[in-house]
Amino acid sequence: MLQETDVLEVLHLLETAGATAWVDGGWGVDALVGETTRAHSDLDLVVLLDELPLVRTTLTEAGFTEVLRDWLPTALAVADGAGREIDLHPITGLRSEGGYQLLPGGERFHYPAPTIGTIGGHDVWCVDAATQVQCHIGYEATEKDRRDMARLHATTGVALPEEYTSLPPGH
Repeated sequence: MLQETDVLEVLHLLETAGATAWVDGGWGVDALVGETTRAHSDLDLVVLLDELPLVRTTLTEAGFTEVLRDWLPTALAVADGAGREIDLHPITGLRSEGGYQLLPGGERFHYPAPTIGTIGGHDVWCVDAATQVQCHIGYEATEKDRRDMARLHATTGVALPEEYTSLPPGH
């Protein structure tokens, strides 16, 4: 599990190295909500594809040496000896403009320029609310996903698709 201090440490290391990164996934939702709402098994980061060698070197030097998944150019997941996991989502583009993540099959997913969120009382770059919702479409939502999206909607007012506004079967 990653704590707020872990997230802030990784972001600081990458920034100090000159790498661009913004928070996605569960930590990204929490950044937009402005508080840590649950335990997180990993940290999802959007990074620039052309900075990926710098990101990998920086994370390796910080102990993230185990490659869990290498699905490049779509994603790369690494872990350290303590079991902390980071899932990298490389994009072509710039932080100021956003960019495209190459998906399997040649499709592309657009990440707009990041917005500011808060983790542990510190401002961080993170994926905006509408894109967070887009990232939660196209698969069977878990209870964790439903709670994350409900919190995101309650805090930001972002519109949710029907699969997140209707009750799951059996409820």
